[in-house]
Amino acid sequence: MRRHLPLLLITALIAALLGLAPLAPHAPLAPVAHAAAPAAGDQPYASYWHPNTLLDWDPATDPDARFNRSRVPLRPRVSDPALKANPNARAGEAKIASLVSFGPTSNNPSQGSADPHSYAFGHWQYIDTLVFWGGSASEGLILAPNATVIDAAHRNGVKVYGTVFFPPTAYGGQIQWVRDFARKTGSTYPVADKLAQVARHYGFDGWFVNQETAGGDAALAGELREVMRYARSLGPVEFMWYDAMTESGAVSWQDSLTSANDAFLQEGARRTSDAMFLDFGWSSAGLGSSRTLARSLGRNEYELYAGIDTEANGYDTSVPWGSVFPAGQPHAASLGIYRPEWTFTSSTGRADSQAREARYWDGANGDPSNTTTTSAWKGLAHYVPESSAVTAKPFVTSFGAGQGDFFHSGGVRVSSGGWNNLSLQDVPPTYRWLVSSAGTRLTPSIDYSDAYEGGSSLRLTGPLDAVNTVRLYQTKLPVAADTTLSLVVKTPTAGPTRLAAAVSFTDAPTDLTTLDLGANTTTGWERKTLDLSAYSGRTIAQIGLRTVGTAASYDVRVGQIAVYDGTVDAAAAPTGVTVLGTTDVSPGRKSLRLAWAPSASGAVHHYEVYRRNADGTRTFLGGTPNDALFVPRLDRAGTETATTVEVEAVSTEYGRSPAAATTVAWSPPTGVNLALNRPATASGRCATAEGPAKAVNGSVSGGTADKWCTTTTARWLEVDLGSSRTLDRFVVRHAGAGGEDPAWNTRDFTIKVRGSTADPWTTAVTVTGNTAATTTHPVTRAARYVRLEITRPTQTADPAARIYEFEAWGS
Repeated sequence: MRRHLPLLLITALIAALLGLAPLAPHAPLAPVAHAAAPAAGDQPYASYWHPNTLLDWDPATDPDARFNRSRVPLRPRVSDPALKANPNARAGEAKIASLVSFGPTSNNPSQGSADPHSYAFGHWQYIDTLVFWGGSASEGLILAPNATVIDAAHRNGVKVYGTVFFPPTAYGGQIQWVRDFARKTGSTYPVADKLAQVARHYGFDGWFVNQETAGGDAALAGELREVMRYARSLGPVEFMWYDAMTESGAVSWQDSLTSANDAFLQEGARRTSDAMFLDFGWSSAGLGSSRTLARSLGRNEYELYAGIDTEANGYDTSVPWGSVFPAGQPHAASLGIYRPEWTFTSSTGRADSQAREARYWDGANGDPSNTTTTSAWKGLAHYVPESSAVTAKPFVTSFGAGQGDFFHSGGVRVSSGGWNNLSLQDVPPTYRWLVSSAGTRLTPSIDYSDAYEGGSSLRLTGPLDAVNTVRLYQTKLPVAADTTLSLVVKTPTAGPTRLAAAVSFTDAPTDLTTLDLGANTTTGWERKTLDLSAYSGRTIAQIGLRTVGTAASYDVRVGQIAVYDGTVDAAAAPTGVTVLGTTDVSPGRKSLRLAWAPSASGAVHHYEVYRRNADGTRTFLGGTPNDALFVPRLDRAGTETATTVEVEAVSTEYGRSPAAATTVAWSPPTGVNLALNRPATASGRCATAEGPAKAVNGSVSGGTADKWCTTTTARWLEVDLGSSRTLDRFVVRHAGAGGEDPAWNTRDFTIKVRGSTADPWTTAVTVTGNTAATTTHPVTRAARYVRLEITRPTQTADPAARIYEFEAWGS
């Protein structure tokens, strides 16, 4: 992508002088060899290459290849003009391509990570193609998208392209790399063969080619065109060409389709690429002439994408909107957006990122139907109508955003750790948000504090003083005699939900029919099952919600909406669960790579992986639609010699298969429990026999008095190890370890250390949301004093902290 060279060169020189890695994907550094194969249990990453290293790629020998495969096919989409949110949006005209960097070229995890704060894009309804942007001279010029992005995009009917980036010479570009890319052997182009193979194997749709390296000639430019045509003939693989190199071989941005670059789109009767991304300097006149030329070539002007660069300023970017989307007239071209993840990278946290995302796509009012604003940036919803991939049954959404601070299964918390994984993102609502009311409008939101499945749910809040209608999904779902609409709902108190499902049908798409959900009998998640047989033969066009009645402070969560036929089906269990390899992160923690044979029958949405705990509960380790998963963290429980790991299939209707299992072996424990029988002090005790010494006596089997217990406001336990020791893990045995009620297991706590009484305490471990009876916490620390501080002692309102053992292992 073209930039102002003086600023970029200064930045690059400063980075080189300081030894810093450049932030942009075009790095002015010498190329290096492709990274060596990772250890057996290490993190797999998205694939990247230089042209010659790509020739050596073989998925059978690439240990990361299996983890980068998408198993989600591209879904068809529907866009009913009668259901578009914004009256200004024009259906069937401009498309949107989005060029997104999810991370550095060499550091894109294949299947998400343990970081709950990531770019979880949620406005798929407005884009048609996502380019997985990256590439640099130092890392690799060719970047394939990772599995999570392909999975999420395809589930929403959006195509995904990888990137081929030849940087300017100022950023390390070498014209020899372009020649290597276009080299012909006999009647074939070997790199093109590999591009097609990579796309087929990983399951994505095409490549974005950005050739900005100077030094080419007309012959090389012609060979590049042949490369794309040849690769397309291998099918199915598409290409989008960036307006930089011209037919003469020179790099000269045209900012439009001209006689100097049109052969990269169409050359006579031969189709070269599927689309062209026009550089950022386009004008109204240039787009007009581009349209005329495209049509004369037998091509559509909407195969031309007028580029806008929002990397630095997001929705404060100056864009001549009237040139590409003239008011009251057909769109002049499609739109290419460079780096919309500004909404995340510029934000201060999740809430701010979501607000920026809404402003960017939906407009300043958080309502795609009302984009009135004094700002020039009205939101993309102002110009392009929503598309929806909810076009076949079963349809299930739990409003999962693809990230969270915990993980729930059927409303039960099975992990308290943060995560991100777009493969587990549900199809987001088509409309964010469309609420109509004669009174106060309720506020819908994606809520990260509770979930039925995954890490989030839909929440409706506010004063309820009139009927509210919330349009959520545009759909095309045929109703059969056994079709069911199911919703899972939670209310803060038992009683009426004041909520109804609202559906319309394609024969009257704007007329909503409501089906009341009745009352909840508890404050937990409750499923409401609605029989749709009365509408058999019709096709659902919309799914939404309608509130009835009044409430001073309405607050309801929707954990799932599902449309399916018959009963909920489950897939067969996977088989042959295998540990491909492990890596010891510490004596009490491993990362590992797992694989299994897919379910032999039944439609699988994804697989979930768990560890089986000693008390019979399970802890979620990760999920994927694939047949292989990287587990970043498996913690040893106490001194167990093996951990059972289970894999279950979750069907497209969210039925669950029996689990298939394997075991992960642990080496014999190293070191000793340095806290054993050491002097201990505490904030208090519940009874004389429940003092701090009981937490370091090496026993949990002496009955309910074999513990330290306190009800003090500040709850802490401190142990003097006698001298500074090297620590590798802490083990805490909570109430359940001593046979008491698991509801009394410590929920939130920290472990702090210091070398002497003159030193400040430093935090070594922070835990929130724990439910386990025994917890293990790997560390690398040196300390004499260790301190357990408890901020929430139980899962309930019980105020007593109960610790059967506090162990500090090391040497």
